[in-house]
Amino acid sequence: MRYLDRMQPLALLALRATLGAIMIKHGSDKVFHGALGPFVQHIGSLGLPSWLGYLSAATEFLGGILIIAGLLTRCVSFAMMIDMSVAIWKIHWKRGLFGPGGFELPLALLTIAFALLLFGAGPIAIDTIRSGGGRSSGSKPKKA
Repeated sequence: MRYLDRMQPLALLALRATLGAIMIKHGSDKVFHGALGPFVQHIGSLGLPSWLGYLSAATEFLGGILIIAGLLTRCVSFAMMIDMSVAIWKIHWKRGLFGPGGFELPLALLTIAFALLLFGAGPIAIDTIRSGGGRSSGSKPKKA
């Protein structure tokens, strides 16, 4: 099963792509489809500062883009964990884990963000290229 270890970069890419795509969709619904104002008001009605609605929408939309690219992955993952924790606590908890409006999806997203926080973006990411972790065409791979 050692050969599966070589597939871990693809697993991290799949986690980033999944989390990023879902977050971009949720964020773009707020940012581009006229829902930002009502969302900000809704955040205020939950007893939180209204400006956190802007931060949440930006975390979802811009953070989703950054996660897919593998840029600032750990920082964005932490922000997404906070975003999903607040969503579970303030909106979804009272509806239970499963069923309409339950916290099943936010919990799954929080868990993916947690894994990315711990493992990082992986080698198929801008973070790795920027830190010099990517191999140049002339270098040989290290043996395990």
